[in-house]
Amino acid sequence: MATFDKGTVCSAWNYSANRLATGSADGTLVIFDSPDPSSSSTSLTRTSNFKAHEAAIIKIVWVPPEYGDSVACIFSDGTSSLWEEVVEDGQPLQWKLCKRFKSNSSQILEIQFGNSSSGLKMIAAFSDGHIKVYELMDPLDLKSWQLQAEFQNVIDSISTVRKASCSSASISWNPHRGEQQSSFVLAFSSNTPQLNSAKVWEFDQAHQRWLPVAELALTADKGDEVYAVAWAQNIGRPYEVIAVATPKGIAIWRLGLSPDTDGRLSTERVALLSGHNGEVWEMEWDMGGMTLASTGKDGMVRLWQSNLNGVWHQHAAFEPTS
Repeated sequence: MATFDKGTVCSAWNYSANRLATGSADGTLVIFDSPDPSSSSTSLTRTSNFKAHEAAIIKIVWVPPEYGDSVACIFSDGTSSLWEEVVEDGQPLQWKLCKRFKSNSSQILEIQFGNSSSGLKMIAAFSDGHIKVYELMDPLDLKSWQLQAEFQNVIDSISTVRKASCSSASISWNPHRGEQQSSFVLAFSSNTPQLNSAKVWEFDQAHQRWLPVAELALTADKGDEVYAVAWAQNIGRPYEVIAVATPKGIAIWRLGLSPDTDGRLSTERVALLSGHNGEVWEMEWDMGGMTLASTGKDGMVRLWQSNLNGVWHQHAAFEPTS
């Protein structure tokens, strides 16, 4: 369907527009478009190719489609930038730099976008274990971001961690659209155990702050590094389902919907999936939240499903052709 340039290191698919973005080690961002539905061709067409930064692009994230065709790029120097496809003065479509994000003391490891009742949010995780939540002030202007909150990925807010060093982070926004409660799950791979475990954060409207409402780790596993997290779509279940990948495997967690008197949500690990040889790099749920896809260092793509009795198993596995 497409041939990528040598040095391509990351990609991201835009489901709503059937577009593909790829990033290269030399900082080049390439956009591919799907063929016209009336065409017999199945090949993707390269429609844009430009230098986004001097450093390598290590991650690409599409902005939700209701805010236009826009992507965020994370670079190997720890900075990030936001690019938007625009039309100016009757010229052909072209990509323009909207915003650049950087930190003087730490590197950006991960970015994810999420919709809430108050508008678009951007969650950024940094190499010192801090999380920053940005809010888009004007939905028609992707330059108008404001820092809403900053905190660390710890359950006890008193336990501030200093001099933490995180090598990677993973964020998954609660995919429910239009709900009042904004929430996401986040975890690190770091040298600081209390930062690592996956924690669910929810915005408290009454006090206008983000609070940890659950920790997705057994007592003996709370210090384990986390490679990836993925929050499933909910099509009517009385609980949420979240996948957490650690060195011990992919854990499937059920998260309760009703908080207790302390504001915490109940958690239950219902499965621990093994099969990947090495780190799990990325996980993604299907649109119904019934099938989990995972890929990792072993080059395999594995699909996982639960049967009618709630027992999880590997449904399929795909290996590279070369």
